[in-house]
Amino acid sequence: MENAVEIISVLGAALAVSVGAIGPALGEGRAVAAAMEAIARQPEAAGTLSRTLFVGLAMIETMAIYCLVIALLLLYANPFTG
Repeated sequence: MENAVEIISVLGAALAVSVGAIGPALGEGRAVAAAMEAIARQPEAAGTLSRTLFVGLAMIETMAIYCLVIALLLLYANPFTG
């Protein structure tokens, strides 16, 4: 039974990282594409748009970081194993 818990923990960690990276990757791609389009339309607003883009990208990236933290907890600080 102990071995099954460890196997499921490894699979859960792999799923958390892989599925948790899809959303932020798609979101960051859309955000960067929209920012580039906005800068192409209005180049004088590039500074403001860049600052706003970086704040937005940081917020989007937090989801991937949380998934990584969950995966690391499952692998190294698993409460279900002894």
